[in-house]
Amino acid sequence: MKIKVELVKSPIGAIPKHRKTVAALGLKKLHSTNEFEDNAAVRGMIRQVSHLLKVTEV
Repeated sequence: MKIKVELVKSPIGAIPKHRKTVAALGLKKLHSTNEFEDNAAVRGMIRQVSHLLKVTEV
């Protein structure tokens, strides 16, 4: 199963660790999207910055 992740809030005011996590997910601009395989590593990254993302299952 795949997960589609969209950046819906700017990480500008976020702590540096969260900004690096958003960059590691491949999200650069607002409303940019990326798809990932559903695994524990990706779920952990999403949980860390969930307040900045919108997640849908594909």
